[in-house]
Amino acid sequence: MLKIYDVSLSVLRKLAPIVTAIERHDSDLARQLRRAASSVTLNLAEGSGSQGRNRNARYFNALGSAREVRACIHVALAWSYVEQVASTSSSASSRRSSALSSEAFQRGEMLKFEANSKVRPR
Repeated sequence: MLKIYDVSLSVLRKLAPIVTAIERHDSDLARQLRRAASSVTLNLAEGSGSQGRNRNARYFNALGSAREVRACIHVALAWSYVEQVASTSSSASSRRSSALSSEAFQRGEMLKFEANSKVRPR
C-alpha cells in the first residue's frame, strides 16, 4: 500500500472534530466533506490494486476528491464555521506531503493530497 494511504487515514482522523463542528452549522457541507475525504482514501486503495489506465483514473479521482476536501474547508472558513490555526509543525507537514506527492508522481501514481489546511472547530 502507498505511504500516502496512511497519510490519508491520518487526515481523516484529524478531520473528524472539524466535520463535527461544521455539522453544527451546515449538515450538508459536513456530509459532503465526509464523503469527499472518505473518497480520497477509498480511491487510493482501489488504485493501488489496479493497473494501467484504471490505476491512473483512481488516483486522479483521489486528487479531485482531495481538492473537494480543501474547498469544503475553505467554504467552512469563509462561513466562519471553523477558524484557522497556526501550527508549528505545518512546515514539516508540508514537506512530508510534498515528498510523498513527489514519490507518488515518480511512480506514475500522481496524487497531491493537500491536507495542510490547519483549522480547528469554533
